[in-house]
Amino acid sequence: MGEQVALSVGAARRLLARTFSAADLDTPELDARILLGHALALDHAGLATAPDRLLSAPERQRLETLVVRRIAREPVCRIVGLKEFWGLPLVVSPAVLTPRPETETVVAAALAALADAGPRGRKLRIADLGTGSGAILLALLTELPDPVAVGTDCSETALAVARCNARHLGMAGRTHFVGCHYGAALTGPFDLIVSNPPYIASAEIADLPPEVRDYDPRLALDGGPDGLAGYRAVGLDAARLLGPDGHLVVELGDRQAPAVTELLEGFGLAAARPPIKDFSSVARALHMRRP
Repeated sequence: MGEQVALSVGAARRLLARTFSAADLDTPELDARILLGHALALDHAGLATAPDRLLSAPERQRLETLVVRRIAREPVCRIVGLKEFWGLPLVVSPAVLTPRPETETVVAAALAALADAGPRGRKLRIADLGTGSGAILLALLTELPDPVAVGTDCSETALAVARCNARHLGMAGRTHFVGCHYGAALTGPFDLIVSNPPYIASAEIADLPPEVRDYDPRLALDGGPDGLAGYRAVGLDAARLLGPDGHLVVELGDRQAPAVTELLEGFGLAAARPPIKDFSSVARALHMRRP
């Protein structure tokens, strides 16, 4: 984008899309729209109604900086600092895992588990172990009337992001965030525990896409030599914290359902239903319950 040639909003959008396509990015048109809007402080409607407006020199400079970051495979949500999850705009930072659409399967499975349990005469108590940005917990709060809700994380910087999201969404008074390893600092009983633990085997992290490998915190990815270390911790805590007929819903990595089911059964939990598949037909959420 040479400074000697005037550049309109429409031309900049087309140029960015071609640049991102040439760099083999998965969604060049979408990336171009979002980053151009971010650089110009315009929403989608603003971009659509001002295709002929010329970019100023400072705007072009901001845009060029964003393009360099995206070509380096930094995720768009990390560049703009926001990611939508369950319809909620969530702040993200280098301290937290980027909320992913497939994780919404965990939210849906958790809500189905509570619906199966039927009406209750007291407030539900729910816990999100390893909450990160707070995505799963805050999504559940949009669907549940007034539960006692607690999220834990061993990273204080991650908890700061979760608290920020709860505050921005008007849920600060409905959530408690605790610094600890999974459920170590909690006391039960809980009606529902959810978790998206790290589940990538340590040796496989180097082969992940650069958007994940280089920008998501390793703490949120590394599941130990076999990818199951987080499930062992969650299972141990769930066995202690779940009340009678309590529910546990965890996210699964690809092809992990049999191993995780067997592992959690070893903690006295029973599969409530077959693993729930995400939009890519991957078994993504496992619903266990305490008999």
